[in-house]
Amino acid sequence: MTNLSIKNLSQLHPNTRRMWDWAVTAGSVLLCLLILPTRLPGMELLQVAPNWLLIWVVAWSVKRTVFQGAIAGLALGLIQDGMTSPEPTHVLSLAIVGIFTARLQKQRYIKEDFISIALIVFGMAVLAETIIAIQFSFHSFGRDASEAQRTLSEIWIYHQRIALSSAILSSLWAPAVYYPLNRWWEQMSELEQPQT
Repeated sequence: MTNLSIKNLSQLHPNTRRMWDWAVTAGSVLLCLLILPTRLPGMELLQVAPNWLLIWVVAWSVKRTVFQGAIAGLALGLIQDGMTSPEPTHVLSLAIVGIFTARLQKQRYIKEDFISIALIVFGMAVLAETIIAIQFSFHSFGRDASEAQRTLSEIWIYHQRIALSSAILSSLWAPAVYYPLNRWWEQMSELEQPQT
């Protein structure tokens, strides 16, 4: 079945293949955007859902350059900010996730299997939620001292719950996004290689 699909793709004109690649990539982003606000049974832990855009950024960045990872995080962060309140911004956290994921020495330390991708997503989800908590903390500094202290403590207590729940759920659902996309991108990469 897989060889048949590669054979069918190889018969297409290179520009048509590129368009299919862009369509699949954009479609996967759109799907992640559509299920981001959805709360389905079994996809929620302590009222927190998986961070689908973070999973997509990790899936994209794991085999890309730092620049490509940063651009993916930046673009998806801007889209998420357009769907939610712009404070705090998701651009910073997703761009840093893209950069850190691309910088991992994957060839030396990480094999691309279920556990490795889940661990990467787990760590990056904690990092992203920490960046967002820091942004909330900066917003609370403009208030008077008694209110700021209470707000800061609430932010960091809430952050622990959010970060852990998001990291667990996102890492569990990461293979559902990573493996189909990675397989598609590998097939496209093989077809782009010059035939010998």
